[in-house]
Amino acid sequence: MNKQVVVIGAGVAGLTVAGALAEQNIKVILIEKEAQTGGHVRNWDRLFPSRRHGSEVMDFLDSNLTKQVDIRRGVTVSSIVRTQNGFKVTLANDDEIDAACLILSTGFQLFNAAKKEEYGYGIYDNVITSAELESIFKSGKEIATKNGKNPERVAFIHCVGSRDEKVGNLYCSKVCCVTGVKQAIEIKEILPHCEVFSFYMDLRMYDRNFEELYYEAQQKWGVNFIRGRLSECAENPDHTLIIKTEDTLTGKPLKMTVDLVVLLVGFTPSAGTGEIVKMLGLKTGQDGFIASADEHFLDNNTDIPGVFVTGAVKGPACIVNTIADARATAQQAAKYLFTLKTG
Repeated sequence: MNKQVVVIGAGVAGLTVAGALAEQNIKVILIEKEAQTGGHVRNWDRLFPSRRHGSEVMDFLDSNLTKQVDIRRGVTVSSIVRTQNGFKVTLANDDEIDAACLILSTGFQLFNAAKKEEYGYGIYDNVITSAELESIFKSGKEIATKNGKNPERVAFIHCVGSRDEKVGNLYCSKVCCVTGVKQAIEIKEILPHCEVFSFYMDLRMYDRNFEELYYEAQQKWGVNFIRGRLSECAENPDHTLIIKTEDTLTGKPLKMTVDLVVLLVGFTPSAGTGEIVKMLGLKTGQDGFIASADEHFLDNNTDIPGVFVTGAVKGPACIVNTIADARATAQQAAKYLFTLKTG
């Protein structure tokens, strides 16, 4: 086909859809605002549930890119205008690209944990996010508190920025529970004598082998799971942390001192998604993610002909489901281009 596709966002979804279209000999312009492609997966050490290294996923996605994919790194979209033949995409460097169709794969950003002031992120030294802990794993650095001590007690706090009416996010971010289970196991592997506690609302082990990982965390590694939402985190003079919650299974209040608190932060729509929504006049759901034309039959389509969506731009999704979704999007886009060619 001689019609080209513009894909905006080169994370897992964008790389997958670009590679799938290239396999069909369709030219793709892949736009990425960062200097590197890969999105968040570049920051992840090992992935649930098999704990494969994130770099293996990147190697696989990169291997599927061909000369049919023209990657524009370190540049953003400044405007999108509908034309008679599709769309004119103008980049911040003033380059203009004509596209027969657009695929939006601008993904997500992590919830800003500082919005939950009661948890102490950005206030207390030893309160970190799950993303920061993953960076420690990836770097190979020692797991330690700010004063260089290996923690003897670690608390994981689930649903930070998800299922929370106070911050306006009523939805589940899907991957936080299993991320917490995976990271708890990894801490026990590195620090066998460390006590690990996981405070949750409900454990949502929704996908294949997730439940098994949860059982492994309990039975093999002795991770303690306590049903209760954190109400307050405070700091002692020695920089240890006091956390207050309620064990909702027993109905008893609980107060505990720990060395390190890990906040399992959820997904929110990326800033880039919001800008493109305004440019195109796209619909969003109550959660702020882009709405599909039909959640059952046209999940990768939007209400605008020729504009497709894939991956976490539609809502929280794990890597496995994102790759499958992106491949489906490529098929829908190819079908649309064929219709234009034969119409």
